[in-house]
Amino acid sequence: MYDIIGDIHGYCSKLKELLIKMNYEKINGTWKHPERKAIFVGDYIDRGPEIRETLHLVRNMVEAGSAIALMGNHEFNALAFKYHHPDGGHIRKHSHKNILQHYETIRQFHDHESEWEDYLGWIANLPLFLEIDGLRIVHACWDDNHIDYLKKINGPITKEILLKAHDKENHKDAWTVYEEILKGKEIKLPDGHFFIDKEGNKRTECRTKWWMNTDGLTLQQYLFHAPVTVRELVVPEEYQSEGYDVKAPNVFFGHYWLDPATPTVQAENICCLDYSVAKKGPLVAYRWSGENTIDNKHFVSVR
Repeated sequence: MYDIIGDIHGYCSKLKELLIKMNYEKINGTWKHPERKAIFVGDYIDRGPEIRETLHLVRNMVEAGSAIALMGNHEFNALAFKYHHPDGGHIRKHSHKNILQHYETIRQFHDHESEWEDYLGWIANLPLFLEIDGLRIVHACWDDNHIDYLKKINGPITKEILLKAHDKENHKDAWTVYEEILKGKEIKLPDGHFFIDKEGNKRTECRTKWWMNTDGLTLQQYLFHAPVTVRELVVPEEYQSEGYDVKAPNVFFGHYWLDPATPTVQAENICCLDYSVAKKGPLVAYRWSGENTIDNKHFVSVR
């Protein structure tokens, strides 16, 4: 019996509210449930006001055996932001855009550098996917080929892995696996079309609802944030996909900043748990107790 919890982004107070609502108790400094275990889908850092507190709470639960924590793209980015690149600079560039994304984490750990280094060591050992009791959990996208690739890699995320994962030209396989597992699949918009993302950046590629069979779908149906100018176009032939098998195990993920109005399952075996907590949306969990079909009645959330 698992409580799968979406992206937290440093909103520790909301996480505590959610745990209390699900009858977890703080015992000897660690949140626990007598019968259930929490599973976190990643993205503990950046944006929110209580990043250190969030990492402390999540790590304590993991080390006490009352939770499992996965890596999100923000944790992966933080590791790459740390390491110097052999050609100069850092693996993840210290650009204005990237510094802004990490700003709250940098600020809150400003006088706690050794603590941050310790957390980075812990983060490097977090799994990127989980298969447990017939469930699948990942931060952004489940792709069987990518999972098979990751199963062959033992140990933590190292500098060498990060270098390959950020080198699309020379290590495209590695780049694709980490990009899509942690950030989702994207397609390039037709020439001249773009959208402005939640952080004000101009985007010419758009995230897909990768679990959907594209047969007969328009871009409005298949894409997150499809520009008005392309919504009626059908999915181009080069991006056609059968999607995630409807008979495959239930898969849970976060990452996509869904409309915060009402948590809703995406399909019988597809569930996103990210409802934009960093944009005043709810922090959401799904309480799984062995059911084969994901059901809206099992969502729990706090605002």
